[in-house]
Amino acid sequence: EEAEGEALLWQEVGADEWIFCRPFHVEPRNILGDDPQERVSAEAAILNSRVHYYGRLTGSSDRLLSPPNHVIPRPEEIYIYSPLGTAFQVTGSDYASKNPSIITIFAIWNTMMGTSILSIPWGIKQAGFTLGVLILIFTGLLMLYCCYIVLKSPKAIPYVDTSDWEFPDVCRYYFGKFGQWSSLVFSMVSLIGAMVVYWVLMSNFLYNTGQFIYNYVHNVSMSDSEFGTNGSDRVVCPYPNTDPGGNASLSLLLLSGGGNDTADRPFEHYWSKTNTIPLYLIVLLLPLLCFRSASFFARFTFLGTVSVLYLIALVTVKAVRLGFHLEFHWFDSSTFYVPEFRLLFPQLTGVLTLAFFIHNCIITLMKSNKHQENNVRDLSVAYLLVGATYLYVGVLIFAAFPSPPLAKDCIEPNFLDNFPTTDVMVFVARTCLLFQMITVYPLLGYLVRVQMMGQVFGNHYPSFLHVLSLNVLIVGAGVLVARFYPNIGSIIRFSGATCGLALVFVFPALVQLISQRRQGTLRWPSAVFHSLLIGLGVANLLAQFFM
Repeated sequence: EEAEGEALLWQEVGADEWIFCRPFHVEPRNILGDDPQERVSAEAAILNSRVHYYGRLTGSSDRLLSPPNHVIPRPEEIYIYSPLGTAFQVTGSDYASKNPSIITIFAIWNTMMGTSILSIPWGIKQAGFTLGVLILIFTGLLMLYCCYIVLKSPKAIPYVDTSDWEFPDVCRYYFGKFGQWSSLVFSMVSLIGAMVVYWVLMSNFLYNTGQFIYNYVHNVSMSDSEFGTNGSDRVVCPYPNTDPGGNASLSLLLLSGGGNDTADRPFEHYWSKTNTIPLYLIVLLLPLLCFRSASFFARFTFLGTVSVLYLIALVTVKAVRLGFHLEFHWFDSSTFYVPEFRLLFPQLTGVLTLAFFIHNCIITLMKSNKHQENNVRDLSVAYLLVGATYLYVGVLIFAAFPSPPLAKDCIEPNFLDNFPTTDVMVFVARTCLLFQMITVYPLLGYLVRVQMMGQVFGNHYPSFLHVLSLNVLIVGAGVLVARFYPNIGSIIRFSGATCGLALVFVFPALVQLISQRRQGTLRWPSAVFHSLLIGLGVANLLAQFFM
């Protein structure tokens, strides 16, 4: 029993601490397993002797002579040795809970697939079709490399146990308190920005869902809009730019204001996308944010996969029915088409920075991979799947948008807004996305609370009043944006460029440079390349203010 307790203690504290548990060494004897006559291999006995050798070389305060990784056996090779000459194989729960590569790949894909997918066609339109496709591929490769740096950064730190570190811990190691707090701030920007986008989209989806049900129950038929197509697969232009030389933003606000003609229509008065729906959501979501644990909502993460798969099917069906409408105008726009290269392309880079952003949790996701030696391969495959999904949705929606009679400039930041409320397939998509976001929104709030409260107060739930105050601020931000500026394209690109500046470009590039310099492997091509990465991050953020 004493030997068993010591061996289990080794599993808790990690491989680097095994030398302090003094495991017993025995000559090869019987192993209690499926085969009662199975022998302890000579290799296992030699490995045990090596660990004892390192244990005699070092003390508890000196880690320079700790057993290297190749000396420590893999989890499935750990045995509890007894003085009686028998050994029990350890089947720890940690190893049993590891996921195969295919599960890890789709977990990354599912985590990265968010609301940004709805804005990809709009981003391609802003950059131009050809330039947009090239930027999407280039940005995906760039984000993959930066994510690779983040994934490898803890292992590049010598003489320190980094097995439970996250990237903010790495930033604290290299940059001190500034790195720790700045990484926290930018992580908050990405999370709260995502929550604001969710609030705008939930208001949109709830409004359209209620409008569909009301029209169906009261047998209300929507008349064809002047800015729309006819037929079973109608496509509309909600905010047409009727004055190409005028202020498009002002035209959008005037068209979405609705005036005061809803006084005689009670349903439209109390069911308004910007005036009332954002307030109705407070009653539902604010109590959910105050839950102490978010484990209940984590059970519904499969809805995200279902929603994305349904969106892909929806895009495919619409593209087949509408057909392709493409003409290539390389630098000059026409009445119905945009040029292939536009100066508005930084709007797409801002959206893609958030669309490919997973850097703040990639280390945690990869810890559950059964074959750690395949982490880089699995990460690359996951990014390939994400990029292919974005390309598929963005290219098909852009190409199938009916031009003429509508102009490509009519593609909305949420491409579902280009379909009427009466479209049944789009109604199902909006309903699925609404329920998915209702379950994901408290999870995002939980992450904000854990990171912020943990850093400031050292407690994830200091008191109900603290948590309620934080949640009121977050919800208030969502309500204000949904009320006065419900443009998810701009919200996504600003939040993506802001958090990407630090967590995607600056910190990973600096960590790589410092690590190579300390190892003596820094060369001028690497210094130039990683300096360019920092410059791209700064330029990406600054360009958003001039678009």
